[in-house]
Amino acid sequence: MFTRLSLRLRIFLFFCLLAAGGAALAGGALWFGWSRAETTLPTAPFITSFIMFAFLNTGLAVAVWLLFDENVAKPINKLSADLRLRAHSGIDGPVDTDAARYLGDLAPAAGALSRTLNASMMDTATQVAHETQRLKSESERLTALLTEIPIATILLNPAHEIVLYDGQAADVLSQIAPPRLKAPLSDYFDLTTLTDAIAQLSPDISEVPFKLGDKKAERVFDAQVKSLGDGGHMILIDVQAIASQLLKARPLVFDFELMNVAETKEIRDTPLRDLCFVPFDTETTGLSVENDAIIQIGGVRILNGQIIDGETFDSFVHPGRKIPPGSTLVHGISDDDVTDAPDIATAGRAFHHFARDAILVAHNAPFDIGLLRKSEAEMGVEWNHPVLDTVLLSAVIFGVTEEHSLDALCDRLAITIPAELRHTAYGDAHATGAALVKLLPLLEGRGVNTFGQLIEETRKHSRLLHDLND
Repeated sequence: MFTRLSLRLRIFLFFCLLAAGGAALAGGALWFGWSRAETTLPTAPFITSFIMFAFLNTGLAVAVWLLFDENVAKPINKLSADLRLRAHSGIDGPVDTDAARYLGDLAPAAGALSRTLNASMMDTATQVAHETQRLKSESERLTALLTEIPIATILLNPAHEIVLYDGQAADVLSQIAPPRLKAPLSDYFDLTTLTDAIAQLSPDISEVPFKLGDKKAERVFDAQVKSLGDGGHMILIDVQAIASQLLKARPLVFDFELMNVAETKEIRDTPLRDLCFVPFDTETTGLSVENDAIIQIGGVRILNGQIIDGETFDSFVHPGRKIPPGSTLVHGISDDDVTDAPDIATAGRAFHHFARDAILVAHNAPFDIGLLRKSEAEMGVEWNHPVLDTVLLSAVIFGVTEEHSLDALCDRLAITIPAELRHTAYGDAHATGAALVKLLPLLEGRGVNTFGQLIEETRKHSRLLHDLND
């Protein structure tokens, strides 16, 4: 039971026990002296003495506890958080040993260990960076090659979820809804003809042509399906006829780990690494959920603990009113920027599709989620997604006494927010996503491995912000 309590709370309870034990012993001694007196003595002096002792003893215990908390408990928590940052999130830099100056040789020993780990990590990081650059160059060459071919390529796992799509496929998908890895293909197309085509595949027939219609029944594409031999399939869509309408060049987006279909579990029992997250942010006309409106929505998607390059959401929103000059000073968005922007109904529906089957993540989530839920009727959707708040995650990792603003959290996690992106919906969403990527291994290092365990931890800090997963 006591192991589940925080270090600072356990120390506080220890000093409470000392104060109560001292008062009990003093009371017992006074009673023993009064009861052993040869003549009956008045009780008032003994009671007064006990009350004075109990008061002074409690005051002394509180004073010593405050000193112990400030100079021992807090530094231990900070030192452990610093070490976890370096062990699990690859944060480089020296450990702050000044805060732990009263802990004897513990702080210098931790600093020496951190320096050794940093040196080893830098060597590994250099090798990884070199290999990453090589793979990136190869990916860019492959992307350029595929761009020249008027064929859209989509890879599906056995559950017909998207594992890979190229630039042409991204353009085709985006004309229906925002493209997403791990999204069921049925979110975009009517799969009736695809199912029939797959049924015709055999060892002697490696590919089958078919007509692929979108869900809106607005377009029909010439397509082919090929078996990948492991239950997955490749869809090739002829886009030559619509090449002139393609939106813009896009990167090749893939995650081959998605080929292995994960066992379906209750979300509370699902490992954090197996979840899809959509960190997002909004810019608004003001700071009131009831009276103000969204003017920009930005988001990114995280799968397998990494931000997916190429899957972003960034849209201005017409608020249907003038943007106050004071708000423009904060985020730089003026009435001219939103003149031709979609309204909240259109932009909200698009973002809802982008965030489908994901856990929404925001910094100070009650505000952003409140604005989305306020407009549910206009959008025609329900914002009933599970929600994580990086303010609460920061409190779980670093304790409630630390500052938990987005800037402070990013500074602690060595995340740089470009000045031109700060206070933009996409910039803050990307920073929130980068913070989540670094917080996940820290949570796992503390034994928080599933979504249910994480919610239990965040609810311990609900005095900071209300948890939205009721």
